[in-house]
Parts: sequence; C-alpha cells; structure tokens
Amino acid sequence: MKRSEAIVISAALTLAVYTSVLSILVIQALSSAQANRTFSNTGTVRTIGVGVYRDNECTDPVPSIGWGTLEPGSSRDVTVYIRNEGSSVSTISMNTSNWNPLNAWEYIALSWDYAGQQINPDEVIQVTLTLSIHPHIEGITNFSFDITITAFFE
Repeated sequence: MKRSEAIVISAALTLAVYTSVLSILVIQALSSAQANRTFSNTGTVRTIGVGVYRDNECTDPVPSIGWGTLEPGSSRDVTVYIRNEGSSVSTISMNTSNWNPLNAWEYIALSWDYAGQQINPDEVIQVTLTLSIHPHIEGITNFSFDITITAFFE
C-alpha cells in the first residue's frame, strides 16, 4: 500500500469515527432537551347541576385546576369532590373544550375514575382527575383547556 493510500484511508477512518461520535453527542443532546421540556397549565372548571370542590365538606369550590409543571410522558392526579346539587338522582359526564393550542388534545389527555354510578341529591363523591402528557409531544410548551362536568338528572 502506498503512503498516499494509507493517509487517505486513515483520514477516512478518522472522519467516520468523528462523525459517529458527533452523531451520538447530538442524539444525547436532543434526548436531554426532550426529557427536560416542561409544560404548565391551568384548566377552567365549568359545572352544570353539580358542584366541584377541593374538600369533602364542599366549602372550597374549584373554579380552576392548576396542574403545575409536567414533563413529557408524565401524568398528574388531582382529587376533587363532586356534589349533586339537583333535586333528583343523577349521573355525570365530563368533557373538555377550548383547547389552546387547538392540537393540544392530540398530546394531552384528561381522564377520571368516575364509574358511572348514580349520585343522590346532596350526595358527595370523590373523583380523581388525571392529566397525562404524551411522551412524544411536539410544538407545545403551554396549553389550556376548559373542563365541563354535567349532571344528567333522572
């Protein structure tokens, strides 16, 4: 092998190693940036026929829920107490609306542990709301939405 061929091969190997190391460092930096991205939100709570409270004595109404700062792939639980404020037995439903940005619902989910049981007038039930952030959320740093809890009277 000629000296010039050896230099070219050595330079090519050095360039390949350098490129591989640089690629690994870039991937680690991007992964780190993704893992450290945080999201914050406060959701407005609207009710129809029920009251939503922070305590089981129903003395501290919940006009909004501060979910705090969340990481991609994480979730946060908030316990609320829901009282049937109508005069007959009801069941309840929960919906979200007014997502900002509009596509936030694709990466963020709100669920609850309410099992569809009937709620008597003035009865209070404990419900856990869970906000979950998709691990691959993109393009969203802040978000907001409204929560509506509605009673259906029988």
